[in-house]
Amino acid sequence: MGGMPMNLLKNKKHTEIRKETAPLKMKRGQKKLFALYAVMVLTFCIGATCVYAAGDPLTVVNNLSTFIFSLIRAIGLILLGFGIVQVGLSLKSHDPSQRANGFLTLSGGIIITFAKEILDLIMG
Repeated sequence: MGGMPMNLLKNKKHTEIRKETAPLKMKRGQKKLFALYAVMVLTFCIGATCVYAAGDPLTVVNNLSTFIFSLIRAIGLILLGFGIVQVGLSLKSHDPSQRANGFLTLSGGIIITFAKEILDLIMG
């Protein structure tokens, strides 16, 4: 009796049901995304080349440091402007807690804006 166990053959209520599964069909958008992914992976794998640093490595580190400090300065200037607006609004509304928050934001913006100069003064 084939591959069925004996206890299944004797019990008529318990029948074995086998369902065939079919692979899922990919939609057009999924195929495009998969093709784009495959092209990107091949580009990164095949197109990888050795890059040799030209010049002094310390110059690269200094350029990166300058870039990072310029980003920090931009964030500090944004906070400085926001602090000025907060202080102005608090003076108009006579709210002491808003005024305190405004002055804290203003002083934080000043410190962040001049972080590089402060660190240079500390380092000597």
